[in-house]
Amino acid sequence: MKTLKRILLLILALVALMLIVAAFVKKEYSLEREITVNKPKPEVFDYVRYLKNQDNYSVWSQIDPDMKKEFSGADGTVGFVSAWESDDKRVGKGEQEITGITEGDRIDYELRFKEPFESTAYTYMICESTGEHTTLVKWGFSGRMNYPMNLMLLFMNMEGMLAPDFENGLTRLKQILEAPEN
Repeated sequence: MKTLKRILLLILALVALMLIVAAFVKKEYSLEREITVNKPKPEVFDYVRYLKNQDNYSVWSQIDPDMKKEFSGADGTVGFVSAWESDDKRVGKGEQEITGITEGDRIDYELRFKEPFESTAYTYMICESTGEHTTLVKWGFSGRMNYPMNLMLLFMNMEGMLAPDFENGLTRLKQILEAPEN
């Protein structure tokens, strides 16, 4: 009986320690990647403003090209929603909504993941002119894990998990926009 009590006290102490540590762990995470595209800013912005075009360069769309897609609203405008559902757990189920557009410069999105877990994140695409025929494209992502779930951020490398996907997507975007037919 003494051993069982000790084990129980040890478990309670570990849980209490984890809750205390979680109080001091950051809750936000973010990353941003960028690439220079050899096309004028208006041409680049006119391509990235349409959510449906993400199917052409997004790594997640390439994972399951047969995922179910539904759209509502007018693509390229605030309020447009692109919803997806896939049997592949790496893709899951969710939707992305255009929440803001600064014409010619920036598009903001809200990502609502539903499966394999529920969460909300925010992404953006920024186009900056770096020359007459060159554009710097920035693709960013941010989110928040509330207490005590933020403790998982100690064990998750969001940068390592997501950065390669953003980099690959931007590389694909560059290839598409710089292709001779564009």
